[in-house]
Amino acid sequence: MPVLNEERHLRNAVRHILDQEYAGELEVVIALGPSEDRTDEIAAALVAEDPRVRTVPNPTGRTPAGLNAAIRASRHPVVVRVDGHGMLSPDYIATAVRLLEETGAANVGGLMHAEGENDWERAVAAAMTSRIGVGNAAFHTGGEAGPAETVYLGVFRREVLERQEGYNEEFIRAQDWELNFRIREAGGLIWFSPELRVSYRPRPSVRALALQYRNYGRWRHVVARYHAGSINLRYLAPPTALCAIAAGAVLGVAVTPWAFAVPAAYLAAITAGSVPAGRGLPFRARIRVPVALATMHMSWGWGFLTSPRKLARKVIASRRTGVAAPTG
Repeated sequence: MPVLNEERHLRNAVRHILDQEYAGELEVVIALGPSEDRTDEIAAALVAEDPRVRTVPNPTGRTPAGLNAAIRASRHPVVVRVDGHGMLSPDYIATAVRLLEETGAANVGGLMHAEGENDWERAVAAAMTSRIGVGNAAFHTGGEAGPAETVYLGVFRREVLERQEGYNEEFIRAQDWELNFRIREAGGLIWFSPELRVSYRPRPSVRALALQYRNYGRWRHVVARYHAGSINLRYLAPPTALCAIAAGAVLGVAVTPWAFAVPAAYLAAITAGSVPAGRGLPFRARIRVPVALATMHMSWGWGFLTSPRKLARKVIASRRTGVAAPTG
């Protein structure tokens, strides 16, 4: 579990691990980034309360570096990735271990079940679990069990992580997608199952959501540069929409008002799509769903289009960090 500024959810996230309905041994290794809140204090208390919990330093604060540090410090043959704001369902680990055995998969994962604690977070959760928000990604919207390109978080066979030398620490974001791509390229199976469910707490503000999705977009473009054939239409939809809206606005001002039909059509589409997405929510949450959708789409598209080539410039074959021990 890599953590940075997670005082709000850390204790609850760890409790959801320790209370798992799992017959085998388990340990919780928390990789501590340079937090500016009470995260370290809470982690120290968790270590004092339960011998199954321990911490390792992650001076950079970067997620892939923290993951690799925690994996290196762990000792069991199954590795469960957890986030500091993710709450595992009670039988998550037991189910994942069973699925690894039944499917022979290298990595299994399930639903990223977004749940908000206020009106804005509920609106974001609705957007993140709707097809108009995230397309056909099964780990967001659900679906039948089966092979997948990637899954949320993941439960891995340790030997698979060691063969791949862990997460590529060049990828500050999109490290899951990049690792799962390498696993699939090596012949490993990534398996999605709706039986696996992690409750996820969305970002608490428009600015935080925009930053999150901008980073998603810019790092997904990095993955596309590294791995030919890893891109698909779902990932191209947000940058295409952003370009079309921008072009419509410019032409509407400079050439003809009819060009405003493009951004108007987008606004109409997300407004209409927010109706089923926000069904069952309080009114104050429902009216925020279009804002969440537009923030996600436009920020992802902007990040993808402006992704600088200087990101992750080292080739994967020359990675010097990872899970495996040095060989020379």
